Amino acid sequence: MGNAVARNRIKRVVREYFRLHQFDVDLPLDVVVVPKRNLEAKQLTLALATEEFTPLMSRLRAGAAAS
Repeated sequence: MGNAVARNRIKRVVREYFRLHQFDVDLPLDVVVVPKRNLEAKQLTLALATEEFTPLMSRLRAGAAAS
């Protein structure tokens, strides 16, 4: 898989995760995602993104509640 194809797949999956979970955090914030260098784009699925990002979203919610 070419570099551009891999980057675009990663972007599509990450965008879809955040589209589905955009209302989980009620803060106006920007999120910057930097993928791991050893990330295999072929193996990245929405389920894997959910597994990785959900704990982070929980921490954001907890931090927002503490503020």
